[in-house]
Amino acid sequence: MKDNEFKPKQLLTKREKEVFELLVQDKTTKDIAQELFISEKTVRNHISNAMQKLGVKGRSQAVVELLRMGELKL
Repeated sequence: MKDNEFKPKQLLTKREKEVFELLVQDKTTKDIAQELFISEKTVRNHISNAMQKLGVKGRSQAVVELLRMGELKL
C-alpha cells in the first residue's frame, strides 16, 4: 500500500458483522448460532461486543447505527 492511500479500519469484526446481518433478517440467537456453528452464548457475546464498540444500549440501536454508517444493508 502506498503512503498516500488510506484504508479505514473496520469497526466490527467479520463475525460480528455476520451476526448482525443475520439479525436484520429476523433470525433468533438460536438460529444464528446454528447457522454459524457457534454457541448461543458466543452469538450474544458478539452482539454485546458490537454494541459496546458502537456505544449503544440495545440490539435495535446497534442495527440503526450500523445502517446509518453503511456497515449493514437491508
